[in-house]
Amino acid sequence: MIIEAAEYSKEHLNNYLKTIDEVISKGPYKDDWENLVNYPVPKWYRDAKFGIFMHWGVYTVPAFGSEWYPNFMYRKEAIQRGKDIYSFHQENFGAGIDYRDFVPMFKAEKFDADEWAEFFRESGAKFVMPVAEHCDGFQMYDSVLSDWCASKMGPQKDVMGLLKTAIEAKGMTFCASSHRMEHYWFMGGMREREDDPVTYIPYGDMYWPSYERKFDTESGEKTPSFGAIDLVNIDELFMQDWLARTCEIVDKYRPKIMYFDWWIQIKPMKPYLKKFAAYYYNRGKEWGEEVTINYKNDAFAHTSAVKDIERGQLSGISPYFWQNDTSVAKNSWSYTPGNIYKDASEVVATLVDVVSKNGSLLLNVGPKSDGTLPEGDVKVLRDVGKWLRVNGDAIYGSYPYRKYGEGPTVTEEGHFSDMNFKGYATDDFRFTCNKAKIYIFAMNWPADGVIHVKTFGNVQHNNRFNAVIKKVSILGHGECEFRSCDAHLTIIGPKIKTKYPVVIQLDVD
Repeated sequence: MIIEAAEYSKEHLNNYLKTIDEVISKGPYKDDWENLVNYPVPKWYRDAKFGIFMHWGVYTVPAFGSEWYPNFMYRKEAIQRGKDIYSFHQENFGAGIDYRDFVPMFKAEKFDADEWAEFFRESGAKFVMPVAEHCDGFQMYDSVLSDWCASKMGPQKDVMGLLKTAIEAKGMTFCASSHRMEHYWFMGGMREREDDPVTYIPYGDMYWPSYERKFDTESGEKTPSFGAIDLVNIDELFMQDWLARTCEIVDKYRPKIMYFDWWIQIKPMKPYLKKFAAYYYNRGKEWGEEVTINYKNDAFAHTSAVKDIERGQLSGISPYFWQNDTSVAKNSWSYTPGNIYKDASEVVATLVDVVSKNGSLLLNVGPKSDGTLPEGDVKVLRDVGKWLRVNGDAIYGSYPYRKYGEGPTVTEEGHFSDMNFKGYATDDFRFTCNKAKIYIFAMNWPADGVIHVKTFGNVQHNNRFNAVIKKVSILGHGECEFRSCDAHLTIIGPKIKTKYPVVIQLDVD
């Protein structure tokens, strides 16, 4: 089957590529790692600590399985997280409905950017990051590089522009993410269709290029992994298009963070990553704004951008600022009626653990296709906001103590490790500092209200704590009794019935 669509002009692409080279040649940042590794982490980002991620797109029309619906709907042999998306599509829509047939159904008729922004502000978020383009190839912003974008099709609104205006009006920082790189193979199942496989897709089409998945040489299986395609012969036009689309987002919306999903780390992409970083950092310099990049794995050179760990954490303090991106739902990043939600207390515990280790938490929500926020997402964010309104002094603008905490619970390190959350013991504590105060997070408040913190005892293995403790307070509850001895600091607080971390403030001299 030939996709009936006129090939989009490459004029805009070529113009953008010229602009990119000109900006790099004139600016202080060049497209080489030796120059880029000295780029500083923005102070606003270090202080913010908590942001909202947002997966919203055409995939919320079928709203089944996850945001990977467009990939799995063409793959008869594949099951994702127990969901047979292929069979669901056949039974509910039929083989004659392709993914882009959902675009006119994606109307976002109830979308209110101002309402969203106010809610995100109330949740305690300091920055907000909508997905500008997910792997399906539909741009949630106004683009000159393709007609398949939200301003021209579907909602027929510049979603990104509306969100930017609303978010910044509420005093938050606007950011954006791109998952475009995976689109190279994401829709490739169309070329493998048994009934009428696609044989030609023009540049600029939503489906372009949709290469077939190749056999992974190590496993012998078809998979969208690092070996999913011939990494040496990846289409140069696609990489140029990736660069231009990403720079278009930068120029039109001036996001203060550009986040990239996995797969950009493949070898052929390295020159394009360096070009983008140099272009973006030079643009930030022009604007007088602090900007940065989020990346996974080792896509960017260490210290040239901020590393992100997907649904994961670190086991100890990192000397380099980092980020955990996770979601309110355990099973999906986008809205589905069957989403399994985390309790807000788990989200708060994750935030505390991440911040104590010199990190930031990016928490995802998944709006419905009509532009409303699901009740489950709303409840989690509302409860997180309530906790932050009381305890925010220990989070915002904080910095790590000389150790992240103490206690028997070991945090598993790496991607997807927060999926194994089991909770904390009553002798698990995390620490931060802010404005010459030390904060102790009691991760599981004991029934009797008495805790013993070894780190702040007078003698602890040649690492004596001998600052003068002037006062001990529990945020939201007031001053409390304390006793200091060689073995530990004893804090005698009220009997609080809560699932959330309780925050103790030490005023020291």
